[in-house]
Amino acid sequence: MSSRFAWVFAIGLALGAVGALAQTYPTKPIRIIVPFPPVGAADLLTRTIGQKLTEAWGQQIIVENRPGVGGNLGVELAAKAPPDGYTAVMAAVTTNAIGMSTYAKLGYHLERDLAPVALAGNVPHILVAHPTLPARNVKEIIALGKARPGEIIFASQGQGTLSHLEQEMLKQMGGFTALHVPYKGSAPGLADLIPGNVQLFFDSIPSALPHVKTGRIRAIGVASSKRSPALPEVPAINESLKGFEADSWFGLLMPAGTPREIIMKVNAEVLKILTTQEVKDRLLAQGGVAAGGTPEQLAERIKADIAKWGKVAR
Repeated sequence: MSSRFAWVFAIGLALGAVGALAQTYPTKPIRIIVPFPPVGAADLLTRTIGQKLTEAWGQQIIVENRPGVGGNLGVELAAKAPPDGYTAVMAAVTTNAIGMSTYAKLGYHLERDLAPVALAGNVPHILVAHPTLPARNVKEIIALGKARPGEIIFASQGQGTLSHLEQEMLKQMGGFTALHVPYKGSAPGLADLIPGNVQLFFDSIPSALPHVKTGRIRAIGVASSKRSPALPEVPAINESLKGFEADSWFGLLMPAGTPREIIMKVNAEVLKILTTQEVKDRLLAQGGVAAGGTPEQLAERIKADIAKWGKVAR
């Protein structure tokens, strides 16, 4: 057998082995890392998808919450896992795109060490205000910020979070200045917004909505490009400030080098799950919508958001 023929024969065997692997996959439990605490949209979405994958494949999906370092710890663990299809991570815009700009040193390179699988869902933030703020919409907030530079006080969920960069983008696009007070998450930020210690806050819809309904705080606008089906009466900020878009999306990733056939098999099953009414309803309860698409579309989304949030962070 010539060396050329042997080489071609070996490649054919390898490709056949990968194809057979995808057909029998999975043959053991799959771990999906959630780089956040066991509450909130990412955890709910992952557990919902995991349950459906277990039902479809007959293999247990183990959801492992590994919060830390702004969500980057869990992503790093996934990036360094064996690329065999048995570890995935439900990452978010904060860990995928923003972390590349706000952390000087990460233990992984997003585009080199991780392979996109599927965009799972969008759960936008909402800009809320204390009722005493003399501005009832985005245009009035911008006018107030220009009239009283540095006097408006924004809360955020933490330094370098999406909640922080959303306000920075609003200030940059609106051409005004304001103070920023970072908190450790949503709850302490809301705790200071409700009594009026701060005046504005980009927060998650599930956290803010109960207080909006009681009148303790006022809804100004949704941060996504379109209105949220959970709050159809609240305008998108983009309606009055064109170009403002800050989708808080969640995407499923696997370690780079995971066989393409396995990635496509997971993608196809996840997309099927996202079309079910049960999953749509669960996301809607969080103020979000199911997504979908190809691995390539998620890769493009990550690339675009790295560039976008890098400019805001600078």
